[in-house]
Amino acid sequence: VETASPIGRNASRIIFPQLLGLLLAVLNLSPFEHCDAFIPLTPLIASSRDHHRDLLLSATSTSRRSILHASSDNEVNGYDGVGDIMPLNRQSGYMTEGEYSRFVLSEKRKLRMKKRRKQIMGQKQDEDEDEDGYQGMFKKKRSLWKKVLRLPFKIGYEVFRITPEPGTLILVRHGESEWNANKTFTGWADPDLSERGYREVEHAARLLLEGGYDIDVVFTSRLKRAIRSTWILLQEINQSFLPVFKSWRLNERMYGALTGLCKKSTAEQLGMEMVQSWRGSLRSRPPPLSWTSEHWPGRDRKYSDLDPSEIPLTESLQDCMDRTTPIWEEKISYELRMGRNVLVVAHANTLRGLVKLIDDIGDEEIQEIAVPTGIPIIYKFDKNMKPTKPSGSTKTASQIHMSGLFLEKPGLLKDALAKEDQWMNNVPGYNTTMKRDKTPMTPLERSLTKLRAERELGEWAVQFVDPEAVDEDDGSDGNMGKPIALVTEDEVWEKGMQDLQEGAQFDPDVGKLGQVAENEDVSDTAQTIFITNNPCMKPIPSASLVPGIGSVPIRKDAVVVIIRHGKTEHNKLGLFTGWEDAPLAPEGKVEAREAGRLLKMHGFEFDVVYTSWLSRALETAWIVMDELDCLWLPIIKTWRLNERMYGSLTGKSKQMVAQRYGEAQFKAWRRGYTVRPPPVSSFSLDYPGNDSRYKHLTDIRISLSESLMRTFDGKELSLHRKLPKAESLKDCMDRTIPFFSNQIVPEAINKGQRVLISSSENAIRGLLMHLCDIPEDKIVELEIPNGLPLIFDVKSKCVKLLDDGSGEDPMKVYNFGKAANYLFRPCLDEDGGIDEECDIRHMTPRMWETLENNSQSNEQEGNKDTPFPRSSTKGTT
Repeated sequence: VETASPIGRNASRIIFPQLLGLLLAVLNLSPFEHCDAFIPLTPLIASSRDHHRDLLLSATSTSRRSILHASSDNEVNGYDGVGDIMPLNRQSGYMTEGEYSRFVLSEKRKLRMKKRRKQIMGQKQDEDEDEDGYQGMFKKKRSLWKKVLRLPFKIGYEVFRITPEPGTLILVRHGESEWNANKTFTGWADPDLSERGYREVEHAARLLLEGGYDIDVVFTSRLKRAIRSTWILLQEINQSFLPVFKSWRLNERMYGALTGLCKKSTAEQLGMEMVQSWRGSLRSRPPPLSWTSEHWPGRDRKYSDLDPSEIPLTESLQDCMDRTTPIWEEKISYELRMGRNVLVVAHANTLRGLVKLIDDIGDEEIQEIAVPTGIPIIYKFDKNMKPTKPSGSTKTASQIHMSGLFLEKPGLLKDALAKEDQWMNNVPGYNTTMKRDKTPMTPLERSLTKLRAERELGEWAVQFVDPEAVDEDDGSDGNMGKPIALVTEDEVWEKGMQDLQEGAQFDPDVGKLGQVAENEDVSDTAQTIFITNNPCMKPIPSASLVPGIGSVPIRKDAVVVIIRHGKTEHNKLGLFTGWEDAPLAPEGKVEAREAGRLLKMHGFEFDVVYTSWLSRALETAWIVMDELDCLWLPIIKTWRLNERMYGSLTGKSKQMVAQRYGEAQFKAWRRGYTVRPPPVSSFSLDYPGNDSRYKHLTDIRISLSESLMRTFDGKELSLHRKLPKAESLKDCMDRTIPFFSNQIVPEAINKGQRVLISSSENAIRGLLMHLCDIPEDKIVELEIPNGLPLIFDVKSKCVKLLDDGSGEDPMKVYNFGKAANYLFRPCLDEDGGIDEECDIRHMTPRMWETLENNSQSNEQEGNKDTPFPRSSTKGTT
């Protein structure tokens, strides 16, 4: 019987041999004193987890010995050739051939059991290999005809390919955690980084930048201090798009019952010698952690994919190092052999385990190896994957027994941070100067930001100016001192009404300024948008307790939450962004954090996160996950969720484009479904092929023209992918919708997982067009607000919003555009009827009473054309 409890799981495997021994004893076939399969139950309950394993191995080995001990025909028959009964292996407890044959299974059943055991172990091994999503990266679903076509190329590649030089391995220990700072045993506990820890990781990133190291893939643990260190480091080197695999095998050593205890007070109570033996000895284990302890990881959702027997209760240093061996042999070393540079951000003891494997360090010598925080360790390898000593400088250092190279001498960073603490206390403004809070700007962004600030200042100053006052004018502006005659708003409206009477179109906004507003489109007609479908809004729930929030139920049903990234400086200034990697503005970070808090308030949890390769979407996903305290979740990063590629319009303001090319052409490029903007040049910095991140692309075909051009230019063979130089809205959706249908749906939604998607506006338009059946001619009119979670209910097939407790109508707070009615259709229940839970009315009760009275009167008069019939008033306004 398999149970969820580790006690029950181990006990079930031990009780079966006991029952077998008991049955044989009842049948008077085997005395208890000769049957090692019988094991008393008392030690099972009272002993530790390691003793359970010993008992289990003892019982299993006994059964195997009883079957496989014989080696000759005479021994199998139980005779010695003379006529006397020869005792079989006495440890099995069987004295005669009859007793033995009752226990021996048939050859066919043994083969079946062996085959089944192999299948189970194979499945378990596959699951373990993919526990961080690594194996899934190589599984590409292709049709049979594609596999047949690729076969000759695959064979040729294997025959003629040149083995690449092994990549570089970079080891970085996470920054100082809050528990490191107060000298507490941490292990698998999950405290965050301290302020000094942030500085240490930023320093490590700057050392890598100084050394010119490039990274292709990242491995880290499932603990927050390592994951946050990874994020800080990748942000600092501007490579947050890299794949990051989070494995429990890289977790810190499990300190057992010492977890959460102060190192100093523990040494005073138990003795320094005993504590030092637990910390420094290779094979000494601290006392095991109890399953009832608050620090037992088995209750943490991040380890829900592990068998309870895989979660250690205590570990020696050797146990921790043995745990890291599979990830080195099956993943890290493979990446290095393929010529990729690998970054590993982990903990002191797991990194020591990797160092021991790489340098083949002895058991005694490994205890002399130290891994400081904030200093990367660089490993180079020869073609046989043997470590070689990297060339160093006066700034670098090496440690005895290690081939790895420290990029800085240990101790310098510690002294510098101590000195920095003194400066922070004595030099005003030093802390704000060193903090990395400033968002970088391009010259165009800086100019437009200043222009906007000047306009805001002018609007503020107008309230102190007398409108009746006459400006002094010396006539130098050419009108001989006369006031400037401006076209008044009344004249604009008068002219517009005349145009309407003559059948022409009139837009007062365009008529007044003659150009496009920063964040608005040019409209052919001045239309009023009537919202007939109110969004379904889920009220703030209350059931189970979430710390810091209150009573909130955790949502378990499959759901898709879509969030457009927070605002960037490009968004604020009305610039075409596309594939340009604009970071979040301070307001955008606030929007992302508020989205995370809103999801937490409604009890949302996620199982997987999908996002693009653009930092604004990545950072939005990260901030939301940080608020939900689930940084350990796998993040699937794909270029297919990138924003639409705007070609040569990238980086230009919308007003600039409208002025240069005309309003009609501007509108066609921006809102046309199949119209592409002018393509960008292959030599432009805005072309994705010149961005180093897209060298990792493998799921797009080779471009012959780009490959030939770059081969001649570089004088060596260069294969270049066919990256877009410009995209229409349809082109963007043609890569976004298939990714959702072919990967997100089968790999996550169909498995009941809760999915978070963080992306850009046009990619989200594609998803909503697919999910909500929005027509092509209407999807261009849909607006997606920044930082607002859109909840797609998989069961009711509708988009919902979350109540933020403000009591405001979201249709007034947010702009969803003219296609809002297609987005917020009535939610349906399983029977196809209107979902009663989606009846959230934002109009006042008095307005609803008037509306229903009008509906009743219309029904009595037989008017069937009423816009609000009684049967459809739910969820409408």
